Amino acid sequence: MTGSTKYRLADKVTSSVFMRNLILAILTALPALAQTSSTDWAVHAANQYRVISDVTYLTASNVELKLDVYQRADVATPQPTVIHMHGGFWVAGTKEGSIMALMPWFEMGWNVVNVEYRLGRQALAPAAVEDCMCALRFVNNQAKTYNIDPTRLVVTGESAGGHLALSLGMIPESAGLDLECAGTHLPRPAAVINWYGITDVADVIDGPHRANNAAQWMGGMPNKMEIARRVSPLTYVRAGLPPILTIHGDADMTVPYQEAVRLHAALTKAGTPNQC
Repeated sequence: MTGSTKYRLADKVTSSVFMRNLILAILTALPALAQTSSTDWAVHAANQYRVISDVTYLTASNVELKLDVYQRADVATPQPTVIHMHGGFWVAGTKEGSIMALMPWFEMGWNVVNVEYRLGRQALAPAAVEDCMCALRFVNNQAKTYNIDPTRLVVTGESAGGHLALSLGMIPESAGLDLECAGTHLPRPAAVINWYGITDVADVIDGPHRANNAAQWMGGMPNKMEIARRVSPLTYVRAGLPPILTIHGDADMTVPYQEAVRLHAALTKAGTPNQC
């Protein structure tokens, strides 16, 4: 289901075409990847990609935060790039644990940036969102270094990573969550792919669908509901956002399916191109 949009017709057509082409590319890549032998895949990956691992993009809470860049080595022109954030209710998970989820992007020939961020035991909310904002700005600032096309940045992740991807696509600079970041420009992602991400943080920290792990991200802060509102994608629904694709199972026992339903309804009402 795709909503209409209030911004320029050219922008509408570009966004819709980008979303359609992106979905088709992902669906095409999955069976091709399944049919590739492990030997062929190993040779393909070794020849096509250069891996720059553990690049420090920010130091916060005395923690050096890292990201890995998988850069196309066989081309000289700026490439479309996906920025991926792992899941774990903001208190668990690692970027290394998400490598298998990146393989379809390798098959399509995209650059990939795999991001770590501060977990709850290192810093409470909104630290994870702030970190990913800085990662996005770092990628934009270093686009030439890694042969990245900053006009074709797609952000994605699963569960908490889906929430973070939505945050990068929806939370504006005016919210003040990127103040620790180097550089002067927070780029607008070309699209968001949200895999069963949390859209209403209050719902999972102290609401009907409270999850203990999620609640740990807020700790005992007296203003946790205000922080939850600040980092909830549903707070920032409006026209003019990048296209958003949400994938969420209706039998999900961890992140309620209603999180996706509510986001889709709100985005459609606002005129933002989206599919669910």
